[in-house]
Amino acid sequence: MASAQEYRNMSVKDLNVELVNLRREQFNLRMQMGSGNAPKIHRFSIVRHDIARIKTVLTQMSRTAEKGNS
Repeated sequence: MASAQEYRNMSVKDLNVELVNLRREQFNLRMQMGSGNAPKIHRFSIVRHDIARIKTVLTQMSRTAEKGNS
């Protein structure tokens, strides 16, 4: 679990890679739950919050870039 500040220090490419990895982990957790395995339930919320953090930082970066081009 990284903080938003740590995500802000990453490049857009690295953020997109991290986002894909987190979505893959979220999918795997759902598949484990569906197959009857009991994954660590707290990981669902941690992964979901990390995905939201990354998407927020990406949005902020794109808005900052748009302001700079105007």
